Amino acid sequence: MIRFDIITLFPEMFPGTLGGGVVGRALKEGIWSYKAINPRDFATDAHRTVDDAAFGGMDGQVMTADPLARTIDKIIENGKLKIENYKPKIIYFSPRGKKWTQQLAREFTSSIMGCHPGTDRAGASSILICGRYEGIDQRLIDEYEIEEISIGDYILSGGEIAAQVFIDSVIRLCNNVLGGGSAATSDESFEIGGLEWPLYTRPHEWRGRNVPEVLVSGHHKNIKEWRKNQSEKITAERRPDLIKDKKK
Repeated sequence: MIRFDIITLFPEMFPGTLGGGVVGRALKEGIWSYKAINPRDFATDAHRTVDDAAFGGMDGQVMTADPLARTIDKIIENGKLKIENYKPKIIYFSPRGKKWTQQLAREFTSSIMGCHPGTDRAGASSILICGRYEGIDQRLIDEYEIEEISIGDYILSGGEIAAQVFIDSVIRLCNNVLGGGSAATSDESFEIGGLEWPLYTRPHEWRGRNVPEVLVSGHHKNIKEWRKNQSEKITAERRPDLIKDKKK
C-alpha cells in the first residue's frame, strides 16, 4: 500500500477529487491511503499559532518551523514503530520547486514503497507539506532535506490542490489502478515523447464533421503513421519546448 501523510491547515479538503474516479476506487480498495494532519495540533501556544511575520520585512506571513517539525517528527516516529530504518520522502509544494512532469511521476511511483505486489515495506509513507501564506521557514527545508515540487508556473492559495494533483498522477500509474495495466497509459501525452494526437469516437459524422478516413480504414500501419504525424505537428505548434527537451 502507498501511504501519504499530508500536512495541511485544511484537512477537510481531503480526499477532495481523490475520492472519485479510478483513484477513489483505488483508495477504497486499499491500494493507497492517506492521513491529513493539521500542524496547528502541534502548536504550543493557546492560539495554536503556525505563522509569523517574515524577517527582513514583506507582505504576508510565513509558516513557522516548530509546529511543522513536530508534525514531521510524529509521523516519522509512528512510521518507525512499523518499519525498521524508516525514512520517508518529504515533499513541499512550492513555485520554486522542480517542475512536476510525467517522467518524474513515473520515477516517483516506481521508487516509493508498496507500489509492487509482495513488498515487505507496505505502509511506508511519503510526507506532503501543503504550504499556506507566503511559504514555510527555509530552515525546516534545510533541516529535513525536503524536496520542493512545482506543478506549474502559477501561484495557488495553498499546496492542497497541488498535493491532490501530485497524488492523482502517482496513483494512476500504480498496478491494478487503470484497466489494461501499463498499456492504458503508454499512448498518453508526454508518455509518447510529445502531445497526443486528436481522438474520435462514434458517430462517424457529427454536425457535418467527419472522422478522418484513415482511422476507419482498418490499415493499422497507416493509422500509426497518421497518429505519429499528428502528434509531432501538435507538439511543434503548442509545446515546442518538449521537442527541445527530447533532443537534449
